[in-house]
Order: sequence, then C-alpha cells, then structure tokens
Amino acid sequence: MAIAINKKRSNKSKSAARSRRQLRIRKRIVGTAVRPRLVVNRSARHVFVQVVDDSKGVTVAYASTLEADLRALDGDKTAKAKRVGELVAERAKAAGIEAVVFDRGGNKYHGRIAAVADGAREGGLAL
Repeated sequence: MAIAINKKRSNKSKSAARSRRQLRIRKRIVGTAVRPRLVVNRSARHVFVQVVDDSKGVTVAYASTLEADLRALDGDKTAKAKRVGELVAERAKAAGIEAVVFDRGGNKYHGRIAAVADGAREGGLAL
C-alpha cells in the first residue's frame, strides 16, 4: 500500500512569494501630493486602509474595520472591507484627494483587497 504525501506549499514559500510581490510592487509605486498611495494592510480579521502622501510622509486619510461603526456592521469580512473602501474614499475626498495609486502591499488582488478597491471606486476615488 502506497502512502500519499501531501505536497502543499509551506508557509515559508508563501511568505517568500508575498515578500517578492511586495518588493516588485513597491519599487514601481510612489505617491505624490496630487496622487497619493492608497495602502491596504490585511490581517486575518481586519483591514486597514490609509492614503499616504510619500513626498511629505503624511497620512491624509485612514479607515479600518476596528472603528466602532464598522464593528457594529453586520455582514462578512468582504462586505466590511468594501465599506472601509467607501469610508476612506469619503475622507480622502474631504481632504481634497480625487485620484490615488493603489498599493496592495504584496497581497493578491482578490477577495477583501479587491473589495476595498471597489468600495473606493464607488466612493468616488479614481484608482
């Protein structure tokens, strides 16, 4: 009887691939005062989004699922991520930002990351 060996990718290779993606993306993306970066950070439970002006090193707008009104929101994590995108778009527009550069930070453009981008577009930001 043969024993089947599970050949799933290890966490080490996944994190190495994410690091390579992060470096590849970050060397091409630079935020300016006219078009700052929309930075998305994701954990297992929450999503953190900020609009960063790299020329000044200043965060212009910020939103996350840790905020009280978003914690009370019913729905799955993807729906909350979309609402975070809409909220950061609203705050960025209040600060005078109309267009941003999307920085997914090495994460795949899928699921909650894509939901943040869709929410920001629906909120009126040009990505």
